[in-house]
Amino acid sequence: MLAVADGNGSYGSSPRMTNNINFNKNTDSSVSISKMDLIIPFSPEVPCDNNGQRMWWAFLASSMVTFFGGLFIILLWRTLKYLWTVCCHCNIKNKEAQKVNNHMNSQADGPTKNQNDKEEAPVSEVGWMTSVKDWAGVMISAQTLTGRVLVVLVFALSIGALGIYFIDSSDPIESCPNFYKDFTLQIDMAFNVFFLLYFGLRFIAANDKLWFWLEVNSVVDFFTVPPVFVSVYLNRSWLGLRFLRALRLIQFSEILQFLNILKTSNSIKLVNLCSIFISTWLTAAGFIHLVENSGDPWENFQNSQQLSYWECVYLLMVTMSTVGYGDVYARTTLGRLFMVFFILGGLAMFASYVPEIIELIGNRKKYGGSYSAVNGRKHIVVCGHITLESVSNFLKDFLHKDRDDVNVEIVFLHNISPNLELEALFKRHFTQVEFYQGSVLNPHDLARVKIESADACLILANKYCADPDAEDASNIMRVISIKNYHPKIRIITQMLQYHNKAHLLNIPSWNWKEGDDAICLAELKAGFIAQSCLAQGLSTMLANLFSMRSYIKIEEDTWQKYYLEGVANEMYTEYLSSAFVGLSFPTVCELCYVKLKLLLIAIEYKSEQRESSILINPGNHVKMQEGTLGFFIASDAKEVKRAFFYCKACHDDITDPKRIKKCGCKRTKMSVYKRMKLACCFDCGRSEHDCSCMSGSVHSNMDSLQRAFPLSSVSVHDCSTSLRASKYKFNGYVRSLEDEHPSTLSPKKKQRNGGMRNSPNCSPKMMRHDPLLIPGNEQIENMDASVKRYDSTGMFHWCPSKDIEKAILTRSEASMTVLSGHVVVCIFGDVTSALVGLRNLVMPLRASNFHYHELKPIVFVGSLDYLRREWETLHNFPKVSILPGTPLSRADLRAVNINLCDMCVILSANQNNIDDASLQDKECILATLNIKSMQFDDSIGVLQANSQGFTPPGMDRSSPDNSPVHGLVRQASITTGSNIPIITELAKPGKLLPLVSFSQEKNSGNNIQMITELVNDSNVQFLDQDDDDDPDTELYLTQPFACGTAFAISVLDSLMSATYFNDNILTLIRTLVTGGATPELEGLLAEENALRGGYSTPQTLANRDRCRVAQLALYDGPFADLGDGGCYGDLFCKALKTYNMLCFGIYRLRDAHLSTPGQCTKRYVITNPPYEFELVPTDLIFCLMQFDHNAGQSRVSLSHSSHSSHSSSKKCSSVHSIPATNRQNRSSKAREARDKQKKEMVYR
Repeated sequence: MLAVADGNGSYGSSPRMTNNINFNKNTDSSVSISKMDLIIPFSPEVPCDNNGQRMWWAFLASSMVTFFGGLFIILLWRTLKYLWTVCCHCNIKNKEAQKVNNHMNSQADGPTKNQNDKEEAPVSEVGWMTSVKDWAGVMISAQTLTGRVLVVLVFALSIGALGIYFIDSSDPIESCPNFYKDFTLQIDMAFNVFFLLYFGLRFIAANDKLWFWLEVNSVVDFFTVPPVFVSVYLNRSWLGLRFLRALRLIQFSEILQFLNILKTSNSIKLVNLCSIFISTWLTAAGFIHLVENSGDPWENFQNSQQLSYWECVYLLMVTMSTVGYGDVYARTTLGRLFMVFFILGGLAMFASYVPEIIELIGNRKKYGGSYSAVNGRKHIVVCGHITLESVSNFLKDFLHKDRDDVNVEIVFLHNISPNLELEALFKRHFTQVEFYQGSVLNPHDLARVKIESADACLILANKYCADPDAEDASNIMRVISIKNYHPKIRIITQMLQYHNKAHLLNIPSWNWKEGDDAICLAELKAGFIAQSCLAQGLSTMLANLFSMRSYIKIEEDTWQKYYLEGVANEMYTEYLSSAFVGLSFPTVCELCYVKLKLLLIAIEYKSEQRESSILINPGNHVKMQEGTLGFFIASDAKEVKRAFFYCKACHDDITDPKRIKKCGCKRTKMSVYKRMKLACCFDCGRSEHDCSCMSGSVHSNMDSLQRAFPLSSVSVHDCSTSLRASKYKFNGYVRSLEDEHPSTLSPKKKQRNGGMRNSPNCSPKMMRHDPLLIPGNEQIENMDASVKRYDSTGMFHWCPSKDIEKAILTRSEASMTVLSGHVVVCIFGDVTSALVGLRNLVMPLRASNFHYHELKPIVFVGSLDYLRREWETLHNFPKVSILPGTPLSRADLRAVNINLCDMCVILSANQNNIDDASLQDKECILATLNIKSMQFDDSIGVLQANSQGFTPPGMDRSSPDNSPVHGLVRQASITTGSNIPIITELAKPGKLLPLVSFSQEKNSGNNIQMITELVNDSNVQFLDQDDDDDPDTELYLTQPFACGTAFAISVLDSLMSATYFNDNILTLIRTLVTGGATPELEGLLAEENALRGGYSTPQTLANRDRCRVAQLALYDGPFADLGDGGCYGDLFCKALKTYNMLCFGIYRLRDAHLSTPGQCTKRYVITNPPYEFELVPTDLIFCLMQFDHNAGQSRVSLSHSSHSSHSSSKKCSSVHSIPATNRQNRSSKAREARDKQKKEMVYR
C-alpha cells in the first residue's frame, strides 16, 4: 500500500521504504522538479526506487500497446485484403473479357489446364488453413472430451488467478518482489503462460478476428497477461487490472452446462444472474481499490486512502443498494467519477437482478431433491392422483399395525406441491414417507426417485373425475412412461373403466405373470354388487376382509359388538406346514379352524406343468403339496404364522393356539413308498393299513424305504382324474340302465310327480337348456353339439346376440307378467353420461356354475338412450330385459314387481358430473327413499299364483321366442309379496314344503332388499332415517354398510396395498366377485369387446365345476338342531365333512339378541365367528358350496312345461338348504318354538 499523505508514518515496514521516505524528507524543497518528473509523476513514497519514480505506466502501456497494436494489425490486414480482393476482381473481369474475344478455334484443353493449375494452389493453401483452424476449434470446443477438459481447466485457472489477486490485494499497489522467491508470482506467471497459449488457440479458431479481439475474454487477457511478463522484466509488481479476472465468472453457467450439471432453464437462468451480478460487483470493487489506494495521477497520488479490497466490496454493495452509510467513501476524483456511472448501472442491475434471483430461488421446488436408497430397505413409488384423501386412505391401510413390520419406504411423486394439510400428513409419517415434486412422464424425475431400484410403482386414480376415460388414459400413459424407463418394474395401477384395461395389454413389457396388476374399480364394484344379489351382505364382508381394520372392543351386547369383531378379520396368505402334506383340503381346513383358530378358504395349487391356480374350497380330491400357499381369514398376520409353524409331533397336544411357535423338528421328506401309497389309497378310498393295492412285501418293508422325495412330484391331478373317470363311468352305467328300462309315464306326468331327475324321455330341446355337466363320453354323445350355451371359455352362460328391441318391455307387458325372484337394476344415465360397465354386473349373475334355471332374470329400469350404449356388451347374456323409464317413477317400479324381486340395485352414471360432493348421490338417495316409502298390496299372493304367473292374452306360452319376456316368469313360491325370500329346501322326493308368507296387509318398501351405490361416503347417513349414525362416522361403521344395503367405491382403495403385499389376494377377490373372469377372457374381450359363444367340450364344461357363494338357512334342514343355540364351530365342521361346504360368516337379524316379538328385518354381517359362537334359528350362513352336477338334469325351461306348486317349491333361490336328515332327537319344545316363529317372520 502507499504511504499516508501526511507523511507522519508509512504503511508497510520494509527498511527500503523507510529509507526512501527519510531520503525524501531530507531533500531540499527548493530543488526544482525536473521536466521528466512532470511527464512521469513523482511520488515521495515510492517503495522500490530511491528516486521515488513509479512504473505503473509501463504495465499499463504493455496492455495498451498489445490491444491497440493487434487491433491496428487486424484492421490493416482487412484493408489490404479488401484492396487485394478488389484488384483480383478487376483482373478476373479483364480475363473474362479476353476469353470472350478469343477465337473460337482456340484449343479448349489449354485454358482448362491453366485454370486447374491456378485453382490447385489456393485450394491446397485453404485446406491447410482450414485444417489448422478446425484443429484449434476442436481443442477449445466443449463438444469433445478434450475441449471440455480444456474449457473447464481455463475457467478453474482463471478463478485461481483471481484468488491470487485477492491474496496480493493486501500488499501495496506497486512493489518490488523477487520473482525467484515470491511463490504467488511464480504461480501467476504459470497461469498466464497457459492463458497466452489458450488465447492463441482461440485466435486461430476465431472466424471473425476483429470481433474476437474486442470480446470480453480477450480484453481480460490483454490487461492481465502482458503485465505479468513486464513485472518479471522490471522486477516490479503492479496490482493493476488483475481484478478483471472476475469477469470470467460470467461463463460459470456455461461450464456447468458443459459438465451436464445444469439441465433446467430456471437453474441456468439463476446461475447466469448470480454470476453476472457477482462478477460485476467484484470487478467494480477492484477498480475502486486500485484508484483509491493509488490516488489521482494529476494530484501526484497525494489524495490516496488506505482501503482493503473487501472494504471496497462493502462500499460497492451499500452503493448499489442505495443505502450509503457514509463510513466508507471515495476520495479520489477517479473513484468518484466511477461511482457516478456505477450508481446508474449498478442500481439498475441491483433493482432488476436481485428480485429476479430471489424469485427464482423462492420458486425452486421444495421437494426437488433425489431419493437416497437405504441398504436393506425397499421402497415403492406412488404417483397419479395424490390428494389428502387418497394418501391418507392409502397410508392408513399400508402402514396398519396388523401387518408385519412394514420395512418399506413410500415415495410419493406428483407434479403439484402438497398443500399444508397433506404436508402435515407427510411430516407425521416422515420416517417412512417422502415426497418429491415431479412427473412420472419425465425420465429425469423417474431417475430422481430411483424407479429402477423400486420394489413396485403404484398409480392411484381419481375415482371422482368427470371423465373416467381421460383419467384412465392418463394412467395408461404413466404406465407406458414407467415401463419405457424400466421394463422390469412391477406396476399396480387403478383403472376406472373395464374396457380400458385392454390398452394395457398393448404395452410390450406389461406382464401380469410378473406381478403387474390393474385394479379395475368399475369391474370390482359391479362384481361386489352382483354378489350381493346372490347373497346379500357379501359385499360388506369381502370389503372388510381386504381392508385393514383395528379391533374396536364394545362391552355392550349390541349388534355392533359382533359386527366389529368380524371387521377385525383380514385376509392373509401363508405357506402351509409340511405336517399338512398329503391331507385333503377339508381335513386341513377343519384342523386349521379347530386347532389353529384360522379359517382356510383357498390354496394355490401347482399342476404338473408348474402352472399355479387358486382353488377356492376345492374339495376332497385335492391333496396338500409341499410348500402349498394358503389363503386365511384371521385378525392378525402373526396368527397366520401358526399354519407355517404347526408340527404334529410337537403341537398335537397343545390346546392354546398361541403356544404354537416354531419348533426344532427337521422337516422330513416323503418317501417313495409314501407317495405311491398316497396315490393308491386315493384311488381305492381306503386307509393306509387297509389298502390292498400293494403287495404285502411292500407293506412289510415300509420302514426300510428311504424318504428322499417330496410330495410335489406326486401327480394329484392324475389321482383326481382317475377318481373322476370312475365317477363318470358310474354315471354312464346308471344312465345306460335307465335307457334300457324307460318309464311309461308321460314327460308331463313325470315332471308333476317330481321324481324324474334323470329321465331319458325328456326331449332334446328341453335338455339343451341344461346340459349334462359332467364331461364324460356318454355326456358328449347325448349333447347337441350344434347349440352354444356357454361362452368360449365355459365360464359364463351365453346366448346369440339379440337386438335391443326384442329385450324391451313396455309397462303394460311388464305389469301383466308376474316377475318374481328377479333382479331389478335402477340406473340413472343419459346420452352424455360415462358408462358404468353393466357387463361387469351381469357377468357374475350369469356364471356357468349356476344352472340355467337358477339364473335370476335381470330387468334394467332407466333411460333407453343410455342403455343402448351399454347393450353392445349385454346382448349375449340370457334373461336380460329393459324397461324404459326412470327409477323415480313408481309406476315403472310397480310394473317390474319390485316388491317381488330378489334384489334391487340402484346405480348412477351421473355422479361425477356434480361439483358439490353432497349432491353427487342425490339420484340414488332419492330412488332409495322412494322405494322404501312405497306400499304394496298383497292381493296377488304367492299361494294363488300359478307357476307361470299371468300371461298376456293371446300369447303362446309354448313359444317363448315370440315374447320379449322370455325367461322372466319365475316360480312365485320362491318369494313373498314383500320380497323377503322364503327358505326353500331341496327336500327328499315326496316331501312337501309348507310355504310362509306375510299376512294380507299392505307391505312397506322397507322390506325390499336393495343395495345402493354411493360416491360420497358421508351421504350414507341419508339412506336410513331410523339409524343413529353420526355424519362423521366412517363408512364401515355405519348401519347401511354393515347391513349390506350401501356400497361405496372408496372401500376399494385398500386393494392397492393388499395387492402389493400379495398379488394373489387380488386374484382371489376377482375370482370370487367376477364369476370367473380370467386374463384369457380379458384378452378375448380386448379383441372383440363381446363374449364369443363356444361349443361345449369336456374342457369348457369342466370349468363349471367351481364353488360359489350361497347363504345357508338354519331354520329347517339338517342343521336346524344347531340353529337352536348350537355352536358355530359344530356347524362349520358338520357342513365341511358332510357337504364340503365351507362356512365363513353369518348374516344375522339386527335385533336377534333382543327377545322382542316384533324384530326388525334388517340383517348385519358377522365375519368368521369363533368356534363357540352361539347360533340362532334366524341366522343365514355365508358358505362356499360345491357345484352340483345333478341339480340341472331335471330342470327345464318354464316355458316348455308346467310345474305343480309342490315341485316348484323344491327349487332353490339364492338361499340354499340341505336335504333333511333324521332329527328325532330334537325336543318338541324347540320344534314348537320354531314353528311359532316361522309364522311371524320371513327368511331368506
